[in-house]
Amino acid sequence: MHPADADTKTRPPGTAGEVFLAFLRLGLTSFGGPIAHVGYMRDAFVLRRRWLDEARFAQLLAVCQFLPGPASSQLGFAIGLFRGGAAGALAAFVAFTLPSALLMLGFAAVAPRLGAGIGASALHGLKLVAVVVVAHGLLGMLRQLAPDLPRLLIAAGATALVILSGAAWAQLLAIALGGVLGLWLCRHLRTAAVAMFPLRYGPRGGAVCLVLFLAGLGLAALAPTAAAPTAAGIAGAFYRAGALVFGGGHVVLPLLQHGVVDTGWVGADTFLAGYGVAQAVPGPMFSFAAFLGAEIPVGAPAGVGAAIALIAVFAPGFLLLLAVLPVWARLARQRQAAAAMAGINAAVVGLLAAAFYDPVWTEGVRAPADAVIAAIGFGLLAFARVSSIWIVAGCVAASVVAGLQV
Repeated sequence: MHPADADTKTRPPGTAGEVFLAFLRLGLTSFGGPIAHVGYMRDAFVLRRRWLDEARFAQLLAVCQFLPGPASSQLGFAIGLFRGGAAGALAAFVAFTLPSALLMLGFAAVAPRLGAGIGASALHGLKLVAVVVVAHGLLGMLRQLAPDLPRLLIAAGATALVILSGAAWAQLLAIALGGVLGLWLCRHLRTAAVAMFPLRYGPRGGAVCLVLFLAGLGLAALAPTAAAPTAAGIAGAFYRAGALVFGGGHVVLPLLQHGVVDTGWVGADTFLAGYGVAQAVPGPMFSFAAFLGAEIPVGAPAGVGAAIALIAVFAPGFLLLLAVLPVWARLARQRQAAAAMAGINAAVVGLLAAAFYDPVWTEGVRAPADAVIAAIGFGLLAFARVSSIWIVAGCVAASVVAGLQV
């Protein structure tokens, strides 16, 4: 056994079945997009189940924000890995993704009807759910991870950088600058090392995952993109999209459009209809890939194309995460890492604040009635401890009623 791997063979604290059930609930109820998913996961695994603390949660979120891929799904994958090992990571992915993938296929036929009337009001209610959940998560993380002036300044700087630049790369720069500033502004925290959760594999396992990621990228670059789609062509197109996307689920759309619409595999109207459905279902935005894979005429049952597309679009982000985690865990054990991690955690709070402003607030709150609905929902969630399921139902119902009054 490699010496670096000696302390990684620890038994996970939970089981894959436990992880599956917890993430299945999220997969069925986590409306609002990737930023809202962070709030849901924090509430489920930090506050209620206490599987990990705020510091570890913020560390994982920082890593996932830094890497390409679906950040909220990568975060869930990492939490599943911590709780149930490799089987737990797989269980988290399947449970969180499968409901939305199935709903995407089932709701595709009614997508055009969601553009006006009650359907549009219901969709808008889901955006208000995101406002409530993200605001609640932001407040809690602000208290825990930016409790003093230096870290508030780092968080504010990260927020300003992301909002003013409007570019996906600004998230990476904000995290990196947060670590550098933390070494200076948070140097009084160096007395305690940052604890990372134990992994059941070490640097060698991470290197294997990196090789697999690069091999997949090489094969994807060679995959055919002819007018007549093949299974290899579908896998290549979706793997490239998943490997090259920074900035969350919505950013993958132009990459997918280039891969399936520009090649003539899927019509533009069908693509947009599927995107509309993706806004209405819970779970990860990347589940849109299942819809597109089913629509591509590959000469096999629709479920086969959907499975190929879904696995291919998620695989690169998960492989990169697995490759980086052992390195991150080793760095986090260094005593001087506490100051850097404090700065990174504060920067993550800033990123969440920027995302709360745009697109969560700008897309969700468009009228005084929206602000009232969101405020009531926030009060029920933060102070009355009402279940998020009832928050979803209440915001959607209130939005529909408000829409009928217009």
